[in-house]
Amino acid sequence: ALWLAAAVEVHTAKEVVAVNGTNQRLKCTFSSSSPVSQQLSVSWNFQPEDLSSHEPVFYYLKEPYKPPSGRFKERVTWDGNIERNDVSIIIWNLQPSDNGTFTCQVTNWPDVYGTIGEVRLRVVQKVSFSEIHFLAVAIGSASVLMIIVVTAVIICRQHRRRARDKRLEVADTER
Repeated sequence: ALWLAAAVEVHTAKEVVAVNGTNQRLKCTFSSSSPVSQQLSVSWNFQPEDLSSHEPVFYYLKEPYKPPSGRFKERVTWDGNIERNDVSIIIWNLQPSDNGTFTCQVTNWPDVYGTIGEVRLRVVQKVSFSEIHFLAVAIGSASVLMIIVVTAVIICRQHRRRARDKRLEVADTER
């Protein structure tokens, strides 16, 4: 007899961009042909960009287990809801060394096979104060220059109008 193969399907974003020093939720959801079991387990792992060895990030089996050591110790928290098929986590205080690929794997007995979700995380630098300052000065200078040009145009028009009106008065007086 042939058994139909059931599998867990895992869904993640392909890529997430976050600012250095901030916190980022890595969303992972799943669907299964079986109801959520007490044996449901979730494994989050990390592959750095330099392709050094995989590192465990987080594990869930009946309850969340934080990593006892490693780069994510004290920097990762569970943010999922098993009843809603959500097995997301939050990474705190992101650093450039967190650039890489996070994998989310779910097993839900008897669905032990399935896809593995992958999220590529890119941590970008904050805009520094000097860059913000430069941008503010450039925008402010452009605004002041625009006001000066508009004021000069208005003054020139008024001056021409007065000169024209004076010429017309002189011409009327001479007649």
